[in-house]
Amino acid sequence: MKKYVLLFLGLSLLVTACSDDDNQIKNGETPKLLAGSDAITQHFMWQAMNLWYFWQGDVDVLSDTRFSSDAQYTEFLEQTPNPADFYYDVLLFGEDRFSFLNDDYTELVNNLSGVSRSNGLEFNLVQFSEGDGVFGYVLYIVPDSDASTKNIQRGDVFTRVDGQQLTIDNYISLLYGSNTTYTLGMADVVGDQIVDNDTEVTLTKIENQVEDPILVAETLDVNGTKVAYLMYNRFLSNFNEQLNAAFGEFVADGATELVLDMRYNPGGSVNTSRLLASMVYGTNTSDLYIRQRWNAKVQEQLSDDQLEDYFANSTGASAINSLNLSRVFVIATNDSASASELVMNGLAPYVEVIHIGETTRGKNEFSITLVDDPGNGFVYSSSRENNINSDNSWGLQPLVGRNENADGFYDYTDGLSPDIILLEDIANLGVLGDPNEPLLARALEEITGISAKKSFTAQQMPAKSFASSRFHTPVRDNMYLDKPLNIDFNQINNLIIE
Repeated sequence: MKKYVLLFLGLSLLVTACSDDDNQIKNGETPKLLAGSDAITQHFMWQAMNLWYFWQGDVDVLSDTRFSSDAQYTEFLEQTPNPADFYYDVLLFGEDRFSFLNDDYTELVNNLSGVSRSNGLEFNLVQFSEGDGVFGYVLYIVPDSDASTKNIQRGDVFTRVDGQQLTIDNYISLLYGSNTTYTLGMADVVGDQIVDNDTEVTLTKIENQVEDPILVAETLDVNGTKVAYLMYNRFLSNFNEQLNAAFGEFVADGATELVLDMRYNPGGSVNTSRLLASMVYGTNTSDLYIRQRWNAKVQEQLSDDQLEDYFANSTGASAINSLNLSRVFVIATNDSASASELVMNGLAPYVEVIHIGETTRGKNEFSITLVDDPGNGFVYSSSRENNINSDNSWGLQPLVGRNENADGFYDYTDGLSPDIILLEDIANLGVLGDPNEPLLARALEEITGISAKKSFTAQQMPAKSFASSRFHTPVRDNMYLDKPLNIDFNQINNLIIE
């Protein structure tokens, strides 16, 4: 009788091999950490990355034949005692901009589910044209957060934290540090200058803050045309039903156009991106959405059925509500990454995607969460918490593959370029969802063919940020694969060492 298990479980047997007593690594064996070594975390990282990392074949120290003995391997691990340095400086490929890790995998997992320690303030940072000073401007406030109860809103500007001027050297510690509470010193936009004022706003980070990724979902009546507008800020699988319900309302309202606003969306679930694309385009399950590409040792074990994802007709709990559109207007900026870009690329063979804003970030790889659980191929599973090494809390989020669309296109590491270039204006950010908000107004102009009364090119202070409130958190610009792959155990026998 055939046994079917998760690919992750089958491949994990790769790492359980034992070396001979003579300490020499035989062909096909996996190096073993010598007893007594304290490089437990580095050992886990090397094993996990050797198996899953997309660029495994390009990183010399991750080669299957790199080490001739367990002693040589152990000495290599011990040369870099700091786990973060070992990961970033030793294991990562030079072109990898997005793999990251966390010394507490539970925090990493929570953040990928939309749960974090946050005060609810989402902002971008800009460096002054002269000197090393920095100022921030508010993008939006997360509902039901601490910031939502304070006198602060979209478009507000701040220059100081706890009385200190923000600079290139201190902004990380002041805004992203361990401090639970901080006080912002506010400022005004006067002409093309930022001028401090006396207003202060104190914000407190709340444990287990949950962000609903749907910030705005409404149908606009624009000169008789029903236009659905969705401000969508993260791809979170635990909000799939709410997303589908929003499209149900769009369908019920008779919307014939859609403005999909992902200007601040750093990404998230690959499967949720597939569901969203289906809500836009349609539910024909024979139309290919994306195709995965893994490293060589994983890729050869997978069939086309396992590598390909098609448009969906169900969320798994309910039928997809689709607008069945032939075009979509997407607002995207340099803050739009990974799963946001995936939706745009996955729709492109089927739908005219009119991109308004800026060139996107250029993250076309997906990741998985890896923990010290060799019995599950190091892949995190909430059902296996008791199997994770209690002496090693580190979690990895490495890039493990790329997605290409139905036309085979995937090469957008430089970002997806806009059809209509339009930066946000810090002096006039507008209200999200308001037809007069500049980027939405520009999309509506394209839809209706009626020019806006105000020019979009006359900007007082174009937004050119270098960092955002999510860049230094476990959320970051991440696209994670959350699709389990069932595989015939017999197909991967060649990877297993008895």
